Amino acid sequence: MTNTEISVTPPPPAAPERKPDPCIVVIFGASGDLTKRKLLPALYHLEQGNLLPSEIAVVGVARRPLEQSFPPDMKEGVIAGGGVEKDDPKLDPFISKVSYHAMNFDDPKGYDSLKAVLSGIDEKFGTKGNRLFYLATAPEYFSDIIKLLGEHGMSKPTSDRTWVRTIIEKPFGHDLESARALNDEVNKVFDEDQIFRIDHYLGKETVQNILVFRFANSIFENVWNRNYIDHVEITAAESIGIEGRGPFYEGAGALRDVVQNHVMEVLSFIAMEPPVSFEASAVRAEKVKVWRAIQPIAPEHAIRGQYGPSTINGKPAAGYREEDRVSPTSQTETYAALKLEIENWRWAGVPFYIRAGKRMTKRLTEITIMFKQPPLRLFKKEGTSEHIEPNFISMRIQPDDGITLRFGAKVPGPSMDISAVDMDFSYADAFGPSSNNGYERLLLDAMLGDATLFAHRDGVEATWALITPILENWKKTPLSDLPNYPAGSWGPATSDALLKADGRKWRKL
Repeated sequence: MTNTEISVTPPPPAAPERKPDPCIVVIFGASGDLTKRKLLPALYHLEQGNLLPSEIAVVGVARRPLEQSFPPDMKEGVIAGGGVEKDDPKLDPFISKVSYHAMNFDDPKGYDSLKAVLSGIDEKFGTKGNRLFYLATAPEYFSDIIKLLGEHGMSKPTSDRTWVRTIIEKPFGHDLESARALNDEVNKVFDEDQIFRIDHYLGKETVQNILVFRFANSIFENVWNRNYIDHVEITAAESIGIEGRGPFYEGAGALRDVVQNHVMEVLSFIAMEPPVSFEASAVRAEKVKVWRAIQPIAPEHAIRGQYGPSTINGKPAAGYREEDRVSPTSQTETYAALKLEIENWRWAGVPFYIRAGKRMTKRLTEITIMFKQPPLRLFKKEGTSEHIEPNFISMRIQPDDGITLRFGAKVPGPSMDISAVDMDFSYADAFGPSSNNGYERLLLDAMLGDATLFAHRDGVEATWALITPILENWKKTPLSDLPNYPAGSWGPATSDALLKADGRKWRKL
């Protein structure tokens, strides 16, 4: 395999960003890992970039009494998780605006005291009554928090010059019925333009770059369709297991945890039509069209797997059923693969193969656009059916963010030998390393009221409508051969058979 080097033109000076209005970011479930590892480092990265207003405050809300330890703990998280130096001059002033309020999420009195606390912070820091409520709790608390915010007059702006918004973490429901019910509950309290259903994958630069790659570069549009593309592969693989989250994963599984949200969002960016603008409503409309054009998924096109015990790098690796707080007879899938067909003019006849799993060979999220072979194979070796490898575009979301284009080139010499050549673009090489974790863009957009990278209720329900019949079928038809792939492999043999039936195979990653 030959690699080519790509020169990168230095980007023009960045356009000045519009700063959000003064506001308080209220994080429910702030004692959890997400706040310390991701949310506070992301907010501080925005502060470092002069993207936050000076009149801002952060209030953590959870049940445990952490009033004294919360700010220094968050400072530690910013340093450890955000790549920030201890003596950064902006750090202590930022942490001075971080506070904590202890309350039970289902206690009405707690919301009265929270309302008073936020009013006091408005006076102290000049945050002007604007609120961003972030629900980083377990899903079972979403309904109580939303309902009680409404009952205590905290869900609506106090004037025409103020705003209130809420970010709701995934999972948003566990099937179509529960997602609809939760949407109805939330919409009783908040208007749809106040609701930001978050998927952190959409905060990743490489996911957003799919839209730029497609719609800012005219050279690809003519071949981005059924006439030139043979099939599309999307892989979301984790090398780790469930990391002690047995109870959560037993109720989720790979299909709910990764495919219904992350993978479906990535698929929509690959398959959507050009929106009329980059406004939230236009982008969301095109995404929903893709999901609604996907045909019902046949049972034989939905593969499930569960990792079993194995040896990885000379060390024993437990199987899923041996993990802490997992049933020894669990039917929960740690691997899911689907074949999807999008019935529209652009994609008719082009299969989309997606797979997601735990305890796989390596950690990566990658999209492969595999092109058709030339109609006449001029360069096959004499006396054989061998021919050059098909062209493809590979988009790496993580960990080595970038794009690879593979094509054939003649090997120097007297014979017409062909070699595959890679043109490789690396984000780190082109733009330098980054300590951003993806939440920066999403938090900033929510404060600005830009919902482009957030899910609308129509999109949530459209993806659940595709996934729920599979979940129901799997529940009715348990497998007797689980576990069916060893930890550290690329999944069960049935996944390979899914593509083999179409005369294809997963690209080697």
